[in-house]
Amino acid sequence: MSTVLSSRDGDVLTLTLNRPEQGNAINTALADDLLSAARDAAADPAVRCVVLTGAGRMFCVGGDIGEFAASGDQAGPFIHALASTLHEAVLVLAGMAKPLVALVQGPAAGAGLSLAAAADIVIASEAAHFTAAYTAIGLTPDGGMTWLLPRLVGMRKSQEMMLTNRRLTAAEAVSAGLVTRVVAAEMLAEEGRKLAAQLADGPTAAYGSVRRLLAGSQTAPLDLQLEREAASISAAAAGPEGREGVAAFAARRKADFRPS
Repeated sequence: MSTVLSSRDGDVLTLTLNRPEQGNAINTALADDLLSAARDAAADPAVRCVVLTGAGRMFCVGGDIGEFAASGDQAGPFIHALASTLHEAVLVLAGMAKPLVALVQGPAAGAGLSLAAAADIVIASEAAHFTAAYTAIGLTPDGGMTWLLPRLVGMRKSQEMMLTNRRLTAAEAVSAGLVTRVVAAEMLAEEGRKLAAQLADGPTAAYGSVRRLLAGSQTAPLDLQLEREAASISAAAAGPEGREGVAAFAARRKADFRPS
């Protein structure tokens, strides 16, 4: 059985990390399967929103420490290869031209926290909590954590989380800016379904452009970002989504952004 399950509900694709007995720990097979599933999702024009979640009680506890230990003297090259595959999956998920939603039903630690942070919108169960975890076993972050976390929660909070491994509850994660909102555990799947359906109904190309603009905004000077915004909004206005959106507004009707 695949360590990452793919299921379709219309034009929403859900990717489920599927090693529940191991807390969805990331081993070589899961990293490979996640990269393959991410590439398929990004390349499929019929997929308009991607949801990432975990099977069982935990979202993802991070890397599979058992595999790390078993690699012995080859731990360095083994972990480099594993991280490189995971990083390619993160790049695909973060760069695809469609929104990514994370549904975090339980603990997210290490690279599991990184995967959640890569999403555009994160809905967490009240049972979720978030821990950097790496330095507790003498390691350093991967999965994009040192890039993603400071942009979401700020440098000072990132330093605390990564150096002291302080655990954030779901409520604290919302206050810090890591999580979008918290819902009761029994409502997580339904809230995720409604959000994904809403996003799938929206202007997918515009969402992709928003993702690219936001990703580059923290390192670009204002003049360059303004140029990017001007180019993006003009391209959107000339495209089918922009034309439909403007026409629908003028006609006082709901826009239909799905391709005909």
